[in-house]
Amino acid sequence: MFRDNDPILSTPASILHEVFGYESFRGPQQAIVEHVIGGGDALVLMPTGGGKSLCYQIPAIAQHRAGRGVTVVVSPLIALMHDQVGALREAGIEADFLNSTLSGEEANAVEKRLLRGEITLLYAAPERITTPRFLAQLESLHERGQLALFAIDEAHCVSQWGHDFRPEYRALAVLHERFGGVPRIALTATADDITREDIVTHLKLEGAQRFISSFDRPNIRYTLVEKKDATQQLLRFIQREHDGDAGIVYCQSRKRVEEIAQTLCQQGLDALPYHAGLDAGVRQRHQDRFLRDDGVVMVATIAFGMGIDKPDVRFVAHLDLPKNIEGYYQETGRAGRDGLPADAWMAYGLQDVVNQRRMIDESPAGEEFKQVLRGKLDALLALAEATDCRRVRLLAYFGEASQPCGNCDNCLEAPAVWDGTDAARKLLSTIYRVQQQSGISFGAGHIMDILRGKATEKVAQFGHERISTFGLAADLSEQQLRGVLRQLIATGALAVNSEAFNTLQLTEGSRAVLKGEQPVMLRESVSQPGGRVRNRDKTGDKAAKASATTAGLTEAGQQRFAALKLWRAEVARAHNLPAYVIFHDATLAAIAALAPQTLRELEGVSGIGAKKLEAYGEDVLRVVESA
Repeated sequence: MFRDNDPILSTPASILHEVFGYESFRGPQQAIVEHVIGGGDALVLMPTGGGKSLCYQIPAIAQHRAGRGVTVVVSPLIALMHDQVGALREAGIEADFLNSTLSGEEANAVEKRLLRGEITLLYAAPERITTPRFLAQLESLHERGQLALFAIDEAHCVSQWGHDFRPEYRALAVLHERFGGVPRIALTATADDITREDIVTHLKLEGAQRFISSFDRPNIRYTLVEKKDATQQLLRFIQREHDGDAGIVYCQSRKRVEEIAQTLCQQGLDALPYHAGLDAGVRQRHQDRFLRDDGVVMVATIAFGMGIDKPDVRFVAHLDLPKNIEGYYQETGRAGRDGLPADAWMAYGLQDVVNQRRMIDESPAGEEFKQVLRGKLDALLALAEATDCRRVRLLAYFGEASQPCGNCDNCLEAPAVWDGTDAARKLLSTIYRVQQQSGISFGAGHIMDILRGKATEKVAQFGHERISTFGLAADLSEQQLRGVLRQLIATGALAVNSEAFNTLQLTEGSRAVLKGEQPVMLRESVSQPGGRVRNRDKTGDKAAKASATTAGLTEAGQQRFAALKLWRAEVARAHNLPAYVIFHDATLAAIAALAPQTLRELEGVSGIGAKKLEAYGEDVLRVVESA
């Protein structure tokens, strides 16, 4: 239908329309595409769902049509390669991958097609790309002028400071060393200043132009609550606000993943576990079900999620504190890729802080490295304990100024704040006096019992009822004191000795608090047993959210949309692809609203490129007519 060497059809705008079915670029996409086509290197930071893939896919298509050969895409995950290649083929682009799912014969066939110049985009893992065999093939292409571009996806993996460090990414410097004239584009959704510099240094991108988009995801509502009974809190959150929705629940341990998945299933939710301890076949089946079926909740460790393109994930929940804001942002960014309302919900507690501190302290890394990790954890804890806008703090971490969003828990209902300075001084004083009297350290529970005046067996055993601070905080709840302890540990005014049964110890930073020189302001607990019903529940927001894609459709339009979804599901199953790879919900809604009767009418719908119009146009018209 189209001639690859037609200069008019090879412009970025024409490729965007003809191949992908979109009328215009978003944000900095056009500037990035033109820079890369012009032979420039680029570092692209763009939030999840912002359209990063088009930034290298369009240059790849343009360069191939101009006779300049293949674009090699570095991709860290097999599932991501499979879905992106599937989507490109659906759009009529010759794309392929090389990974361990292929037999030797299949891999050889792909390599032959590569060397014959038949592939526009080739996806491969960094481990394969840096092998002598593959580098030799690249050399052969380069000598013939058939190596157009290197695209390094998930580029934050190169940084030891990042949340997904993969040492094999460091070896990608060879691409600059051996193919210096071939442009490179490195892309990521998450990188603070130190991670950005690591990417530039280790990938030899010092001369690359940097394109940094806004990190804001305004459709995501951030809510962070104090743990009381995390499992029940999660259940209430899902049942009240996301019953029947697709979501991801992150837990720190494999055991916890299994327990939560089982509990959710017992409560009637369609939940699946995912962690590195499961058989690879089981993990793949669970991931496929999550991607292809509606309303599945994946309960997972952070082993799951990178490269997940499912657009209709309505919530991401954390039952344990992540290690840093980059990890938190990357994981929560998997919600609401379609731009519709989504939730990022997290429950955190004192034990989370203790566990994360312990993991840092016990790591074999050097002290300088540990200090960076502690700083990143402190920034996340500051976000969790914040009483002002969550989004302002989150964006500030990435160097972006913003205004209060009006769409996070703190903006929607300002938390009550209390001065915990006096309680903090009493806690530190109790720890000091207990150590002076007994010569040993104790854990948080025992210190709180003393301060609240509880005559436990352990208190009596050590005679701690005679300490002068005994009962001085009888008016404070255990929950309030835990909040004080959490902040003291977070700020370094108190330490947890993991080698001595997680006992509490004073630090150099304790002095300023004890002297009253450092105030301790805290948010009042919002994790009461009944939970807190937010304004959105009272106004029927869930119903509005559920119909956001089809808002404005008539009753007949709703019927057309339902019929189109059923047809799409059949096609997706036949092609072994997620439904959204065929057409996004927004495209189906636009078709349902338009009720087209001819291919010409259908051609103007966003998301329908030339190949898809040719492949599915007549079928879509039949479905619309019969609905």
